[in-house]
Amino acid sequence: MVNKKSPSIDTQPDKSKSPDLAGNKEAAAKAPAAPAGKEIKANTPPAPKSAAEKPSLPSEKPKPADGAETKAKSTPVAQTDKAGGAPAATKPAQPPPTAASLVAERPIPSESAFVAGLPALPSEVTEDESAKRELLRDVEAQFELFLGANEAIEDADTPPAPESGGNAEAVADPPRHHPEPAPADEYYQAPEPEHRYDGPTIPHLFIIQIATELSPVAKVGGLADVVYGLSNELEIRGNDVEIILPKYDCLRYDHIWGLCETYNDLWVPWFDGAIHCTVLFGFVHGRKCFFIESHSSENFFNRGSVYGFNDDALRFAFFTRAAMEFIWKSGKNPDIIHCHDWQTALAPVFLYEIYQHLGMHHPRVCFTIHNFKHQGVTGAQILQSTGLNRPEYYYHYDRLRDNHNPRALNLMKAGVVYSNFTTTVSPHHALEAKDQGQGFGLEPTLHIHHHKFGGVVNGVDYSVWNPEIDPLIPVHYTADDVDGKYDNKRALRQRLMLADNQKPIVAFVGRLDPQKGLELIRHAIFYTLHRGGQFVLLGSSPEAQINNYFWNLKQQLNDNPDCHIEIGFNEELAHLIYAGSDMMIVPSRFEPCGLAQLIALRYGTVPVVREVGGLADTVFDKDFSWRPLHERNGYVFGNYDEAGLESALGRAISCYYEFPDHFRETIRNAMRSDNSWKNPGQDYLNIYDFIRER
Repeated sequence: MVNKKSPSIDTQPDKSKSPDLAGNKEAAAKAPAAPAGKEIKANTPPAPKSAAEKPSLPSEKPKPADGAETKAKSTPVAQTDKAGGAPAATKPAQPPPTAASLVAERPIPSESAFVAGLPALPSEVTEDESAKRELLRDVEAQFELFLGANEAIEDADTPPAPESGGNAEAVADPPRHHPEPAPADEYYQAPEPEHRYDGPTIPHLFIIQIATELSPVAKVGGLADVVYGLSNELEIRGNDVEIILPKYDCLRYDHIWGLCETYNDLWVPWFDGAIHCTVLFGFVHGRKCFFIESHSSENFFNRGSVYGFNDDALRFAFFTRAAMEFIWKSGKNPDIIHCHDWQTALAPVFLYEIYQHLGMHHPRVCFTIHNFKHQGVTGAQILQSTGLNRPEYYYHYDRLRDNHNPRALNLMKAGVVYSNFTTTVSPHHALEAKDQGQGFGLEPTLHIHHHKFGGVVNGVDYSVWNPEIDPLIPVHYTADDVDGKYDNKRALRQRLMLADNQKPIVAFVGRLDPQKGLELIRHAIFYTLHRGGQFVLLGSSPEAQINNYFWNLKQQLNDNPDCHIEIGFNEELAHLIYAGSDMMIVPSRFEPCGLAQLIALRYGTVPVVREVGGLADTVFDKDFSWRPLHERNGYVFGNYDEAGLESALGRAISCYYEFPDHFRETIRNAMRSDNSWKNPGQDYLNIYDFIRER
């Protein structure tokens, strides 16, 4: 099969070549009407005064001026003989009244009269093109209705063709039944809209996402945003998407609409018995979601948190088995099952080792890895609990056995081995994971299965992160008018009590994790202050030691009017920082995709990033990139050290002070970058189409 991309509908076909109806009005008005019954000599026709006044013979219909097709009713005239003598006498035929004669008696409006009643075309050439084309379509539609009605009337009144030979007589049409003319609407059919496709087409698919997070009801990290954003994009493209989640006690129930029980007798095999579950259904901002509630003494999902427990491997293995059991027992037959990270990586194992033998032959599995660092390494108990059993079978190097610990099972490896296709969240990170040591031990497995491994950059939900409509910022702005960004900059300074001056604001928003490059973040604070800038930090860490370090740093810089450190997370403040800052630093050690730089690009906050993972796929250096100038949207450095950070951040601050016009153009380039779910959505559809017939 071929791949389908959602169609892009163009406007109606160009009608710029349509007849100038307004221009014909004057010519049509000047055309004299032929007097009825007047003789015409065959050999000496009078010369017409103009093209519009050309006489018509009895067997010829008049031709309208300028190509406009007009059918006028003609009065029969006397026939002349072959020698050109006197006209032959005609025998008046008076047949009984017929339907045709009744139709013919109806008055036919002239073209000039009809056109005179139409609205005048715009005389100004400078009017908006779309308005002009709309008016042309209305005028031509009315004219087509007029022609169709006249054609119906004239067809009923057309006299028979004269017979060949001398002294042919005009004989009236014999009485016959004439159907009533069809309504004029049947004669006018609007042209079909043109559809432009940018790629091959695929049929609509039934897709089930199995995940442990979904924004905003169960959000811990970027996984929640990916599941929601991708599902939304796939539905926009006409696919049927359902999401299966655990029913945590910490769900944001205020974001779930219509929550109700939909399957209340689901028994999930677990060890030597089964656990009773209830499945609930509800909508999360339009997404169709099923929530699995476990009635077990294990209390899998009622712990006040999503992650962070010693038995997380068993908790999410049970959830994955329950999701597959629900798909099978409810009779669902999806085209694609899409699972995420090690928590749901056993889905393809259950499908091909258990449920395929029960009749589930149709589904195919796509497995997405969001972070290679966490792989779900566990013991043999997982086999006995889920009913897989056969440890000697699964403890094979080509199946679930960990690449480094022969007595452990690796759930992420299971997803790579058993799925039909494995993705990570950027092409550059896929290369790093397979060849540059960022696979955290999975490099040999990725090399074995390289033919079904690739990267797709995540997108950003532009209905949430968009300075044109963001309700959490004081002033909206666009790429064509970035002045509103400076109003937000003043609002940010007022909220954080920063000095009101002309200095650039450099910011960091995100999780304070060693992965994010904490040493370089600290160095960026002092380097920015030294170079005459201001610095804002918003973030927190699950590790108390890291939080304490930045609390101490906050107290040290608390009296500095050019620096503010906020430990914690505030959604409204995050939006204001993205809108009001000039630069955003992301100096990560490794970054599978990265969300901060994608949001910063949308808000015109120039990103300063390290060239790793998804950062390398989305940010292109203003001075040294091979990309065209209009695609260069930030500053990039390579080495993970202070000199590398200074090389990029220093160039950004210098450009801000010395070449403000160049900096504003970089802001515009950043805002014009398309990092929505449009392109990733099509990439995933390509993958689904690739695997669904395999």
